[in-house]
Parts: sequence; structure tokens; C-alpha cells
Amino acid sequence: MKNRLFKITTILFIGLSIVACKKAKNETEAKDAEEVSQIQSEAIRYIADIDSSAVAWKGFKPTESHNGTIKISEGYLAFDNDKLSGGNFIIDMKTIKNLDIKDAEYNTKLINHLKNADFFDVENHAFTVFTITGVDEEVGMSMIKGNLTIKGIKKNIQFPAAITVNGGEVTFKSEPFTIDRTEWDIKYNSGKFFDNLKDKLINDEIEFVIKITAKKA
Repeated sequence: MKNRLFKITTILFIGLSIVACKKAKNETEAKDAEEVSQIQSEAIRYIADIDSSAVAWKGFKPTESHNGTIKISEGYLAFDNDKLSGGNFIIDMKTIKNLDIKDAEYNTKLINHLKNADFFDVENHAFTVFTITGVDEEVGMSMIKGNLTIKGIKKNIQFPAAITVNGGEVTFKSEPFTIDRTEWDIKYNSGKFFDNLKDKLINDEIEFVIKITAKKA
């Protein structure tokens, strides 16, 4: 019996370690905001197509997760000598949606909770902003650095993204990456700030995927 329990515990530990490694792959570290370089006058701008651009989000509890989308209200990417040199996106928090909850009443309840002061406080902070501060080219991928402003708090993060230029159109798609929501004063049911939450605990990590389709101005 003890041997069997040891094997089960070992399997669980290995499984949790694998999950943790996967999550840590693109886990961002929030740093002090950085200065934004001025876009050169000769840079070519591509304007975001808001109908085909969005941010996908995913939030976690120990036993479940929820996911959805948020629309981008406006934005652009700037290219200098065919290389991404800057950009800015405004994310309309009023448009946050959930995609996995089928019960309409429960879905609405969750969205209203995400919009209130426990989370994104949309009434006072209707927009989230991401501004590119640097781009490092890697094999087959670009490492994007930028200032992320949520609830008026600006922090610098970085994440990998694939950028494709096809004629007059650019596609920008990040790899899934996570932020620690508490860095932006979203502390509701966080284990860092509250004890004995049990099944009320909500993970600090929020996963995002940014997808932008932009057309030459």
C-alpha cells in the first residue's frame, strides 16, 4: 500500500513539474516601464484591422479555467528597413467576453465580475494599452518588449511573437504568455494576499495571446 501511494505521489509530482515547466516557458517578469523610442518619420506604418485583431485570455483556478477574448479598438505596427521597430495597441476592456461558459446567467455573472473593481475596474479603466519598446530578433521568432498598462499601472514585459509580412499586410501573433496579475493590483482571491482560500483560490497567472492583422497605411 505504501509503495503504491509512493508511486501515485511520484506520478503526480512529475505531472505537476511538467505543467509548471510549460507555464514557465513564456512567463513574463514585470519590470519598470521603459522609455518608448520615437518612431522614425520614414518608418512604414501598418494600421490594425480591428475586425480581425483581438487578445485571447485564459484565467486559472487549481481545478478549472476560463477563457475568452477582448477586442482591440485601434493600433499600429511600425517597420524600419523591413524590421518591426515599434507599435501601440489599445485594448477595449468593455468588450471582454467569455467563450467556455454556456449558461448565459453564469457567463454574464463572470464577465460582470471581471469588469468590476475586484479585477479590471473597467468603469475607471476602460482601456488596456501595450506599447512596444524593443524587438530582439531570434531564429524564426521575435522577442517583443513593451509597456503594458492595466488599471493605470505601467510595467514592462516581454514575450515571443511570430511576425509575417505579406505584401501590404502584416500578421502579428504572440506565443501564449502569462503575466502575474498582482503586479497590476489585481489581488482578488490571490494566495499571496489571502489565507485559507481553499476552493476560492484564483491563480495569479493570466495567459494572453495577442493576434493582430494590420494593413499598410
